[in-house]
Amino acid sequence: MNDRRFLLGGIPLLSLLIAAINLPAEARGGPVLLMHWGVSLYFTTGYWLSNRLLWGWLRRRFPSPAQTPRRLWLLAGLALLVTTAASVVLFLPMHWVLPSYFELSLHYLVKQTKFSLVPTVAVLTLYETMYFFEQWKTSLHRAEQLGRAQNQAQLEALQSQLDPHFLFNNLNTLSALIEPGNAPAQDFVEQLADVYRYVLLAQGRATVPLAEELAFIETYLALHKARFRDNLRVEISIVPAALARHVAPLSVQLLVENALKHNVASREHPLHLRLTVTADAPEALVVENTLRPRTAGFAPGTGTGLANVRRRYALLGAAQAVEIQTPTGRFVVRLPLLPAHSPAVPG
Repeated sequence: MNDRRFLLGGIPLLSLLIAAINLPAEARGGPVLLMHWGVSLYFTTGYWLSNRLLWGWLRRRFPSPAQTPRRLWLLAGLALLVTTAASVVLFLPMHWVLPSYFELSLHYLVKQTKFSLVPTVAVLTLYETMYFFEQWKTSLHRAEQLGRAQNQAQLEALQSQLDPHFLFNNLNTLSALIEPGNAPAQDFVEQLADVYRYVLLAQGRATVPLAEELAFIETYLALHKARFRDNLRVEISIVPAALARHVAPLSVQLLVENALKHNVASREHPLHLRLTVTADAPEALVVENTLRPRTAGFAPGTGTGLANVRRRYALLGAAQAVEIQTPTGRFVVRLPLLPAHSPAVPG
């Protein structure tokens, strides 16, 4: 937060106000007021900057809105200690210069500290108010961006899909036409219906549990296994504690789809796909595939899908950014796992 103007304007004005309040009734001349203002400016600057450092440290240590009560309680207690320490540090030089005006006694120091707490509380309240409105504007802007990103994703999904009732009705009809003994065909139709159902249900949700996304991925991959067979080799290894964490809906599916779309999957060069969350790094889902780009067929990827995934996780407030690495012969993406409490979808 940039408070340069607040500092340059606030310190002189506050010190002038304090000097005017403490100015003796018999003091009429300008030189006396200037002297009092100089002393007040000295103390005000010291108190302001020391408590500003305290507030800045607490803001960096407890930045989220959920940590605000804890930050405020610590600020209240530590501000008293900082102001007391600042009173001693600031008072000693003035005692050496003007010992008759600045008596070195416990009573005088306590009186000085008590008086200084009033403007200190006022300044810290202003800082907290400014920070609150800054957070509010940032959250509002992020919610608007997330809403636009979700609307765009829904529009793109609708543009590439048939009417859901039409598709489901025809899948049911197809299932009825399949011979009862053809279990693989029946399973394929049911899996296709499950995939499409999840896509529809995921729309409008900001995040979904990782367990739900992985169940969908397994069904999605089963459809592709019917085509690729042993040319597609999948390994999924997730620590149980990570299953309750959340991901952006269909973000894992997009990575799997990219791997299938843009890489060779043949008997000579099978496509290896790994999805892992380890106990050593439980904060991220790693999606890894062998990197052997196709030379024909699908057009080269534009990176739009990955850029959209990165943007969605940034708007969802992920603690870490989506990381993409391309070590020799591999394509690796680290998706940060989000807290279990999924954010509300902006209206």
